Amino acid sequence: MTTKRITIIGTGLIGGSIGLALKARALAGLEIVGHDKDRGVANQAEKLGALDRAEHNLPDAISGAGMVIIAVPVLSVREVMEQIAPDLTEGAVVTDTTSTKAHVMQWAKETLPSHVSFVGGHPMAGKETPGIEQADAALFREKSYCVCPSVDASEAAIKGVLGLAGAVGAEPLFIDAAEHDVYAAAVSHLPLMVSTALFSLVRGSPAWPDMGLMASSGFLDATRLASGDPAMSHGIWATNREAVIHWLERMAAELTRYRDLLQDAQDEPLLETFARAQLDREVFLTQPLRREKEAGPTVDSGQAFLSLLVGGMMAKNLQRARELPDLMRQKRDLETAEGGTRKLTMGEKIAEDVRRDLDRLEKKRAEKTQEESSREES
Repeated sequence: MTTKRITIIGTGLIGGSIGLALKARALAGLEIVGHDKDRGVANQAEKLGALDRAEHNLPDAISGAGMVIIAVPVLSVREVMEQIAPDLTEGAVVTDTTSTKAHVMQWAKETLPSHVSFVGGHPMAGKETPGIEQADAALFREKSYCVCPSVDASEAAIKGVLGLAGAVGAEPLFIDAAEHDVYAAAVSHLPLMVSTALFSLVRGSPAWPDMGLMASSGFLDATRLASGDPAMSHGIWATNREAVIHWLERMAAELTRYRDLLQDAQDEPLLETFARAQLDREVFLTQPLRREKEAGPTVDSGQAFLSLLVGGMMAKNLQRARELPDLMRQKRDLETAEGGTRKLTMGEKIAEDVRRDLDRLEKKRAEKTQEESSREES
């Protein structure tokens, strides 16, 4: 962590837990400033030791911050980005903690100034009960922390968010934003909806007064997520609708399969289904998954990280290469207008060649994509 000031916007469960975790690390020279639309929440976060200072004026809160963490409900993220954009320090890193990423990455591209870097983030941890009172310094310990860098994020920005994930005790997981949303819909958003639907179904039964007396640990565990913040849930559905629907349809199909096994009195397949699920879950609990290394030569994490950075740098350099001919042509036209005609310089000729090469490369890619699409259709 190289920043001297980190500003957390939104000091509830997640923002407060990040503050507590960073404070527990006692990083030398680091100041943690917090801002919340509810002043009482920010003051409470400061009293609990999650912040060095609560700042109720948003421009003052982000003034001089090397990193700004947006920890608000997803539907509030764009508004926050628009509010902070004029006052962000040049070179600052902006990140978030929301449960969906594709929309957030697009909002960052549309609203944040070019002199800052945005790196999407999502710590895969939380509690069913929101609020700063539930904040916990150990909330992210040994949990995955999804990191989704924008194409033009700087190396320092990516390292900064990696440092943040490590500082709160999490394990960074690089992932594409669209891929993140599809997977999160399965392992996070679907359980939330199923938990809520189960409680609504049983609670809505005329026999609830009696069933409620019988409801114990199994029902409480299965419906725990129904106690979550409705605003947060709504934000998830609104920004990840298609992916959630996809997994709901697959869940409905799986429940139909179980129902058919029961209706057909297929005891052996039913027992095998339950046994397989029980064994697979035990393996999942006792042998946590790790992202498999791709086939080929062994690559250490440092090299993998370097490859990611090179990818981002390549994209930026290609854009600069495409802009170079236009910039040189503008310079040539200006000089021609001032002093007559002149021949192209070697640099200008190279720039024109670069543009032609890029155009040919894009044309070949488009033709290849069209051929692949034609083969799939046939």
